[in-house]
Amino acid sequence: MYKFKPLLKSTLWGGDKIIPFKHLQSTQQQVGESWEISGVEDNETVVSDGEYSGKKLNELVTLLGEKLVGRDNYKRFGNEFPLLIKFIDARQDLSIQVHPTDEIAHRQGKERGKTEMWYIMNSDSDAKLYSGLKLRITPEEYKQMVENDTICDALAQYSVQEGDVFFLPAGRIHAIGTGCFLAEIQQTSDVTYRIYDFKRKDKDGNYRQLHTQEASECINYEVEDTYRTSYQPRKNEGVSLVECPYFSTAVYDLNEPMTLDYSELDSFVILIGMKGESRITDDEGHTTTLNEGETVLIPATTKGIQVEGTIKFLETYV
Repeated sequence: MYKFKPLLKSTLWGGDKIIPFKHLQSTQQQVGESWEISGVEDNETVVSDGEYSGKKLNELVTLLGEKLVGRDNYKRFGNEFPLLIKFIDARQDLSIQVHPTDEIAHRQGKERGKTEMWYIMNSDSDAKLYSGLKLRITPEEYKQMVENDTICDALAQYSVQEGDVFFLPAGRIHAIGTGCFLAEIQQTSDVTYRIYDFKRKDKDGNYRQLHTQEASECINYEVEDTYRTSYQPRKNEGVSLVECPYFSTAVYDLNEPMTLDYSELDSFVILIGMKGESRITDDEGHTTTLNEGETVLIPATTKGIQVEGTIKFLETYV
C-alpha cells in the first residue's frame, strides 16, 4: 500500500479548505488543487514513505509493472499510470471547459482525451456548478453565444451539497463554481479546452486564452434531462457511483469493520478518504491509515483489505 506527497497548487481561484482538510502544516495560500495521485508528466506525485520512498509514480509502475497496476492495465497503458486523483477547492468560478474523447484527441494531435467525475464534499451552502447543455444549440450558435457572453444561458446549473456526484464523459461542457469543494477522478490527461472565462483578466491584464474552435469539435450537443448521478446512500456496504471504460467508482460509509475482497480484480485500487478515520490491513498484514484527506494506492497483487474505523471513502479502479 502506497501513499504519496500531494502536489499542492495555488491558483487565482483557490480557497482555504484543502490544507485543514488534509491536516497539513502549511502556510501555502489559495490552494485550489491537491494532486493526490498523478502520473502526468512534470507533475508526478512521489511516494512518501516505505521501501520506495522518493520514487515518482511512473517509476513505481516501471519497477513493478503488472504487480502494481494489473496485467490488462499494464498492456493497455504501459508505464504510465492511468488515473489522476485531485481535491479541488474553488473560491471563484472556474472557466467553462470541455475535454475531447480519445478519438478526437488523437485527431487533434494529443495523446488521449479526458473523462472524469466529481464527488462533492463539504462545500459552501450556495455552491453551484455547470454540467451539460440544457438548450439544444448548433456549433454555430455555440460560437455566437461565446462571442456575445451568453453561453451560460445554454448550460444546466446545479446547486450542490455533500454527497452529490457528477459524471463528466468527454464532450460534456462543465465548470466548477464558487464554493465547490470536491474530489475529482479522471483519466491521466491534461487536455482541457477553455470555452469561456467570464471575461476575466490575469494578473498582467490579459484575457486568458480560449479554445473556441477546438472545443466546438469536442462538444456533445445532445441535451439530457439531468446530469446529476443518482444513487441511494447506504451504510456499511459499497454503493456503485460510476462505471465507465476508464474507471469504476464506489462510495463506502462505514461505522463497523468491513473486508473488501479484491481476489478477482485485475487492477490497482485507490481509496480516497472523505470523512472520518480508519486503519486498513491488507492480506499480508501490512497496515496504514485511511483518514479524511488521505489517498492510498493498493497494488493489484493485494487480494483483499480489512477496514476498521468510522470512515467515508471513495474506491476507484480501472
